[in-house]
Amino acid sequence: MNDVKLFLRDIRVEHTLFALPFAYVGAVMAARGLPAWWQLLWITLAVIGARTAAMAANRYFDKDMDAANPRTAKRAVASGKLSPAVMIWAIVAGLALLVLSAAMLNPLCLKLLPLAALGAVGYPLLKRFTWTVHFVLGAVDACAPLGAYVAITGTITVPALLLFLAVTVWVAGFDILYALMDVRFDVDHDVRSFPQRFGETSARVWPIVLHVVMTLALLGAGLIAHASWLYYIGVALAIAVTVYEERLIALAKDVFVLNDRVFLTNMAFSVGFLGTTLASYLVG
Repeated sequence: MNDVKLFLRDIRVEHTLFALPFAYVGAVMAARGLPAWWQLLWITLAVIGARTAAMAANRYFDKDMDAANPRTAKRAVASGKLSPAVMIWAIVAGLALLVLSAAMLNPLCLKLLPLAALGAVGYPLLKRFTWTVHFVLGAVDACAPLGAYVAITGTITVPALLLFLAVTVWVAGFDILYALMDVRFDVDHDVRSFPQRFGETSARVWPIVLHVVMTLALLGAGLIAHASWLYYIGVALAIAVTVYEERLIALAKDVFVLNDRVFLTNMAFSVGFLGTTLASYLVG
């Protein structure tokens, strides 16, 4: 049981709350209401499988890097409390669950699966080569709403692509802020990140720009998908979150406190946006 607790803590299982609400947004928008219960079940399992594989890959590939970084040295695999083999098995199990879920949902989901699986497992390696790793991570998370939309309709439409864009830049934005916590380590060890490449000032500006793009993409998705007025309460919430983040970034000197507040704010936003999207199609 102690190993299970260490594993769940190491893969930050609570962060699934970022991906799941937007997966459901994609499903609700595609179905223009509530999808069938079995579709929601397999969508949920697909997200859990993909995220488990992605986080396990992150911990496995970065174990030496994490051990050298004072902020991450106490992570279970990096500190030796958990065997790296656990993460390898978690990657296999997560991908197996993802494949099974895709097969149960839609043939197109299965055809697109290799790209999603490659991104989920391979994105941790990119920080050795390119600062665009934040956007690749965002695209991996954005496969949740895109995959859910495809699972319901069997097609890729403009609203689905706009949701994909929205989540890509949304996640990239707060992941750039997250990287600020390690900017000195990244510079010293040649770990590629946006702050390492462009500096702290740019890393505090661009997340706001990206979250403005997210808001515009969500607005466009709602307009094309003919969402009701309730959907736009969620868009207004996105605007409010972006303004709040701008104030936080301008005032917060401690990047650790900044990231804690940004994390909680965006988690609340994802759940709130799901609520307004669901209300849009159920209440009208």
